[in-house]
Amino acid sequence: MEERVTAIHTPFIKLEALLKFEGLSGTGGEAKQRIQQGEVKVNGEVCLQRGKKLVAGDVVELDGVRLTVQ
Repeated sequence: MEERVTAIHTPFIKLEALLKFEGLSGTGGEAKQRIQQGEVKVNGEVCLQRGKKLVAGDVVELDGVRLTVQ
């Protein structure tokens, strides 16, 4: 699994924004669809909330990529 660290400079980042920022989805619509289809894990559990607020320490997994928010 590919490991990446994403540094944020705000208190949180929304899940769909993170997927777009990291290039794991081409558009917001694609990110929304992939989240709603249960393809995305947050902290080891499937997350269906596209507006989920991620903070430092959260880990997102999709397509063999593990993103750690820092």
